[in-house]
Amino acid sequence: MRLVLVAIFLILYTIFTIPMALVLWIIGKFDERKKEVVAQVCVKGGFKAILFLSGVRLTVKGKENIVRDGAALYAYNHRGFFDILVGYTTAPMPTAFISKKEIEKVPMISWWMKYLNCLFLDRDDIRQGMKVILTGIELMKEGTNIFIAPEGTRNSSDELLPFHEASFKLAEKSKSPIVPVAMNNMDAVLEQHMPWIHRTHVIIEYCEPIYMDSMERAEKKKIGEKVRQIISDKIKENAAEV
Repeated sequence: MRLVLVAIFLILYTIFTIPMALVLWIIGKFDERKKEVVAQVCVKGGFKAILFLSGVRLTVKGKENIVRDGAALYAYNHRGFFDILVGYTTAPMPTAFISKKEIEKVPMISWWMKYLNCLFLDRDDIRQGMKVILTGIELMKEGTNIFIAPEGTRNSSDELLPFHEASFKLAEKSKSPIVPVAMNNMDAVLEQHMPWIHRTHVIIEYCEPIYMDSMERAEKKKIGEKVRQIISDKIKENAAEV
């Protein structure tokens, strides 16, 4: 039943996005930043509706750790599709996600992602990956937050995959803080029993920001391990609540 409700909503939302996309294009001609904010408001509203229809009960922890003054790199553990929904409904504005290249081929979804300045990463193309990182650094310098999954792919095991150290160049080069984001039970909504959607309690916790400019050189080289450990500890700590 939840799957049907979500499907109907997506059809109606797609119809809504056609004229809205034109409105955003016009807004962008005069004010690019305003276009991003309006687009994220629309996306947040749509994602909140999907979470409600899916029966997701969301607990948000560590709101005080969300960076309000300037941009930050939000590094999260990747469990499933609902990571993005929960991320966008709780993230500050403006925020862009770094996603795999394949999503760029999906109509409507990719359009909205581009309006939000989301970046599409080809994991098999090192040169293209460097361009994405450089673009992300510029976006952060201009005030756009970036959500990234340093594992590089969706993880279905209980143990986090190794974090790619290159992911954190975005924070280092833009001189922005890193906020570890721990997500619990996201794959229990859909991935554990696809295609069916189940009523689920999920938790997202924003951990204390990490400032790389106060670190020693050797510590910076292992920043991925540090962030991975913080997220892993929080996931284990919150596991009893879901």
